[in-house]
Amino acid sequence: MGTQHTNHEPTKTLGPQAARLITQLHQRGRTVFTHAEVEAITALKAKSARNLMTGLVNRGLATRLEPGLFILVPFELGLEREYLGNPYVVARELVDTPDYYVSHASAMELHRMVTQPQLAVFVTSPKAVRPRTVLGTEFRFVRCKRQDLFGIVDHWVTKTERVRVSDLERTVIDGLKQPEHCGGFTEVAKGYWIRRDAIATSALVDHALRLGVGAVVRRLGFLLETFEAISGDEIERLRTVLTATYALLDPLLPAEGPYQARWRLRVNVEPEELRTLVKT
Repeated sequence: MGTQHTNHEPTKTLGPQAARLITQLHQRGRTVFTHAEVEAITALKAKSARNLMTGLVNRGLATRLEPGLFILVPFELGLEREYLGNPYVVARELVDTPDYYVSHASAMELHRMVTQPQLAVFVTSPKAVRPRTVLGTEFRFVRCKRQDLFGIVDHWVTKTERVRVSDLERTVIDGLKQPEHCGGFTEVAKGYWIRRDAIATSALVDHALRLGVGAVVRRLGFLLETFEAISGDEIERLRTVLTATYALLDPLLPAEGPYQARWRLRVNVEPEELRTLVKT
């Protein structure tokens, strides 16, 4: 057959503008794309570009993710109306800035630190982005300070697309800072335990000290000592920055349980519960 096209190929029956658009997008590796890109590639005016996209969406060759944002439907899916594609790629396009990273429960999922599939996609950025649901998937955006954009790596989520994601250590630290975005302290502890052999304790301590959040330092020290995963030097690095105030071990749980002076924590999770977690 060689490069001969069959009549079944959608580009055969498209107008020249649409065929050019789809070909160009594929060549650029842009399966998720904006209205501005449509105008740039086709050189059409806004209204004509909108009409072109309406035609592609109606024919099931593209899905409108939200106003002005589209995704190409793979040919092999046929006329699919509700195609989201890779949710992490969509998240990258929704945040629409290089200053972002996939975080919290979603980073835990990408790093294989969870046993349950995650329902929402979490992205952290200094930019304020409103939460929304796209084709049934919830996207949630966590604000951070610009100086807190560190501990981030590129992660390939498809053969052609990569996203920025917190590294293993930063994922643990973000979980300790905001356990509510990860299902609670015990889920963060479980995630740490699952990947403990790949996690560098010194990098955890570095990240915690750089972030400079007292509750994170306290929870990290407690976590590492509970799992007997910390050296005396690292303990001292954490303990020297402790102040007199106490923090809750899990801010999602009621304020009860014993006060632990060593890490200035109110331990409202049973340490035994953490130890049994790691045995299951």
